[in-house]
Amino acid sequence: MPIAFITGATSGFGKSTALIFARNGWDVIINGRRSDRLNQLEQEINSETPNTRVLKLPFDVRDRNIVAETIERLSDDWKSIEVLVNNAGLASGLAPIHEGNIDDWEVMIDTNIKGLLYVSRAIMPGMVARKSGHIINISSIAGKEAYPKGNVYCATKHAVDALTKSMRIDLLPYGIRVTSVDPGAAETEFSLVRFGGDEERASQVYKGYTPLRPEDIADIIFYAASRPSHVTLNDILVTPLAQANTSNFHKD
Repeated sequence: MPIAFITGATSGFGKSTALIFARNGWDVIINGRRSDRLNQLEQEINSETPNTRVLKLPFDVRDRNIVAETIERLSDDWKSIEVLVNNAGLASGLAPIHEGNIDDWEVMIDTNIKGLLYVSRAIMPGMVARKSGHIINISSIAGKEAYPKGNVYCATKHAVDALTKSMRIDLLPYGIRVTSVDPGAAETEFSLVRFGGDEERASQVYKGYTPLRPEDIADIIFYAASRPSHVTLNDILVTPLAQANTSNFHKD
């Protein structure tokens, strides 16, 4: 069976993506920092699709050496990764740039940009050698336009947008597809993480309208991955009906 590698698979888009690939007959490599969550996901996949193979890789994408060493040590029966979903990412803090927390900036840059690069750099050579593969980078509507107090988070997602375009150019001779999926407002752990675990503040983000769900984005990711080999969906921007852009919402 083909193999999909999903980073940030412990919740949200990543978890739903791992499940939809498994349900459609793919073997999955699931990555995340929280081993207990990876164990739970493995059990869920095994329960639903017992013929699916699952490999757990509990590491932080920000750790350059661990990323390289872990992927290099993959056994031969796991090395032929057909789809890489670079989903690991986060927003940390929401402040005007002159009041920004530099530690928050470092976390976002290290995860959203450098982590994506570390994982991609470890996996792309195998795709190039096989002249086959598909990289799906999870960006954001914030990679298309900035919004108030989004500053560094928006900058990291603009970087993902540029990297996706560059990957598509550099990997073109090797038959490798590169897709960007750019969600708008989605109810995941995103706001909870951004606001440091403040559940009440996080819940206010989604009041008065129906946000995207993780399953919505996973469905789009799998749709892009399952197109005929000559078809590439380059860039998919998706919002809930109530959202027109990064700042304009219609709320009840």
